[in-house]
Amino acid sequence: MKISWLRTSACFCLLGLIAVEPARAQHRRDPFTQPEIDQIRDTSWEPQLRLGLYVKFARARLVSMEEMRNDRKTKDRAQQTHDRLGDFVLIYDELNDNIDTYVDRKNDIRKPLKVIIDADTEFQAKLRALKDAPDIPPEEAKQYEFILSDALDTLDTSAEDHRQLLSDQEEVAKHRKKPDAVQSGSRSNE
Repeated sequence: MKISWLRTSACFCLLGLIAVEPARAQHRRDPFTQPEIDQIRDTSWEPQLRLGLYVKFARARLVSMEEMRNDRKTKDRAQQTHDRLGDFVLIYDELNDNIDTYVDRKNDIRKPLKVIIDADTEFQAKLRALKDAPDIPPEEAKQYEFILSDALDTLDTSAEDHRQLLSDQEEVAKHRKKPDAVQSGSRSNE
């Protein structure tokens, strides 16, 4: 009897978890529009283009946020700021995931990394300007304080990682070129 009761309880718990998970999954926002998803999919094997798209989309979210914040007619400014910062962080995380994928594939991503490093600096400046803006009421700023802080921490860490990765990739490229130079030098001696 006791085993049957435990088994029944376990089944109900499992069914409850299964029923709750789809509802939780539906609550998560997708930061990309369908045309953006199509563009990303079409560039999956072209690191320079794909990483450039992520930078473009992240920049668009910050520009959208600035425009919304500058519009005096905007209602629920704090929630909209929070949502746009959330979209920015999700896109930026996707950018970093894709960088990791291309590094694992041993792709040369030096060109897009230079663009990303410039964007990191731009994004940091925009987010710091929002954080330090004197005209924002404290109760409004509290509503997006955590996600803004998270975005800045992510950017700071990633900017450092991107610079180090570029340095590493440039070092690898130097060693890749040396054997070619040695071979062509030995050919000219023959």
